[in-house]
Amino acid sequence: MFEKLGNFVARRRKGVFIVFILGLLVSAGLGSQAFSRFDSGGYSDPSSDSAKVAEYLQDTFDVRNPSLVLAVHTKGGSVNDPQTVTSAEALESQIRNEASTDKVISYWSSGNSPFLKSKDGTSGLMFVYFKTTDFTESDELGGQYQEKYDGTYKNLDVYVSGEAVFANAINGNIQEDLKVAEFISIPLTFLLLLLVFGALVASAMPLVIGVTAIIGTFFVMYLLTLFTDVSIFVLNLTTGLGLGLGIDYALLIVNRFREELAKGLSKESAIVNTMKTAGKTVFYSGLTVVVTLISLMFFPLNFLKSMGYAGASVVALAVFGALIPLPALLVMLGEKVNKGRVRRGALIQREDGRWAQVARFVMRKPITVVAASLAILFFFISPIGNAKFGQVDTDQLPATDRAYISSQFIAEQFPGEEGNPIEIIFPNGSAQTAEISAFTKQLSSVSGIARVGEPQAVGNTVRVEAVQLMKPRTPASEALIEEIRALPSPDGMLVGGVAADYADTQGAIADTLPIVFGWVILIVLLLLFAFTGSLILPIKAVLLNFLSLAATIGVLWWVFGEGNLQSVVGDFIVTGIIDTNMMVLVAIVAFGLSMDYEVFLLSRIKEEHDAGRTNTESVAIGLQ
Repeated sequence: MFEKLGNFVARRRKGVFIVFILGLLVSAGLGSQAFSRFDSGGYSDPSSDSAKVAEYLQDTFDVRNPSLVLAVHTKGGSVNDPQTVTSAEALESQIRNEASTDKVISYWSSGNSPFLKSKDGTSGLMFVYFKTTDFTESDELGGQYQEKYDGTYKNLDVYVSGEAVFANAINGNIQEDLKVAEFISIPLTFLLLLLVFGALVASAMPLVIGVTAIIGTFFVMYLLTLFTDVSIFVLNLTTGLGLGLGIDYALLIVNRFREELAKGLSKESAIVNTMKTAGKTVFYSGLTVVVTLISLMFFPLNFLKSMGYAGASVVALAVFGALIPLPALLVMLGEKVNKGRVRRGALIQREDGRWAQVARFVMRKPITVVAASLAILFFFISPIGNAKFGQVDTDQLPATDRAYISSQFIAEQFPGEEGNPIEIIFPNGSAQTAEISAFTKQLSSVSGIARVGEPQAVGNTVRVEAVQLMKPRTPASEALIEEIRALPSPDGMLVGGVAADYADTQGAIADTLPIVFGWVILIVLLLLFAFTGSLILPIKAVLLNFLSLAATIGVLWWVFGEGNLQSVVGDFIVTGIIDTNMMVLVAIVAFGLSMDYEVFLLSRIKEEHDAGRTNTESVAIGLQ
């Protein structure tokens, strides 16, 4: 198959390249429309109990969580002082008159509710509800309201927090940090390309694959946005993987093409041989990464699903770029691929370089090297026993961020999470009055509950609101939700709210992981068996990659969960957790890329062995 593809590309190289350019232009034109259609949410399980509660609250009770929570603090005196009341009412009126505001509820407009007053009586809460329920629009509005109202208003200090501000702050920080990372990494990558490829023309070849993968994926994402929500963070995964795989696959294809030319073959014969060997390797390695990244689509969270869509697309298109337009361009260039040499000796292919020497050293002392390697891996794995996983909260913002400062002020001044209550729905509550009364009595005595509201009924449906003491997106609140759900309760009870959404999301990820692991292990074993014909090599590859992945997670926990090496990686608030969504994404991508490199190595080792070399020589030359 690959030989036929090589012959076709060699014969029709100009036509192939022209069609490729035209396809790229069309994809760029349509794909650019995707940017305005991306979503910045997608961190919840839409089929969970908490999602059903959110539907009941909105459709039956016309209730939803406030978009903003403002703490209005007097610079002296009480929240009931006439001057404070006048200023607070003026602030509330100004916010209510904003075009995007639906309604405002505050301590002052709710009849001086004691639940909306701070412990020392110097601050009052104000809840702001936006007209829009779209996550992305709320995110943008959160930033605008924070900029406008956070700070000083007349004789008041105003602290702006809430879901919209938090989302805007987290997403804004991530996007800014990624810009800095890419500003540093991309120029360094191109410098490394010059050193690795050793020639200006050759070092530009990864761009053919990278541009194909990135622009093609944007086009695919645009098509997907017509049918489903796609996370805005697919942009970063797409550019990162597109450029990275462009380099990987170009190294294999270009270096093998150079080898074949150095043997004295014509450029047409060189590309055919390249496709039979390196092309086949790229295809199988890409396939292992695609099937690994597809596992992200199994999770119910749209954020992870989106990463699966983008990851599988960018890898598949990188493989396409390596097997179609890149070979066509190489045949057109021929020996010119070596023009612009920047490093002496870069074009000389060696079978006995440093890596071959490393391989021979390892094979002379296999037991010692394996024992030492495993000892190092298990040393890095050891912290994983203490790892705790959670979700993004304000504690993951920089300590200087106004959203963090506001959330801390509210947590210190107010005894419960009034803006993020636990919402309990009884769909058939009108026939369960006595049972609901018994349940709420038990609920009031649960440790961690600040207060339980009076039941509210609309038709047959009854709603009970409870306020917890701890932050909603924490392991403590997850345990609280589990305790509430374990209480004797009326049939059909649903528990929702931010804390329940957190618990449901964590549960959904945990429930999906066995399916993901089963899929990845089974498919990768089958693919590697089909590629190598060996039973032992696929099992070895999967086991070693799981070990290296566990070591990666252990190091991440030791640094970011326990707060070590802050002088190296930068100052941050130690939260005692690492984000579950990000850890799943890191684990799947890292495992996929590990298998990618596994196939690179095994393919060349197998090729040398099939050519009649000894085991030792095959491994040494393959690694080199």
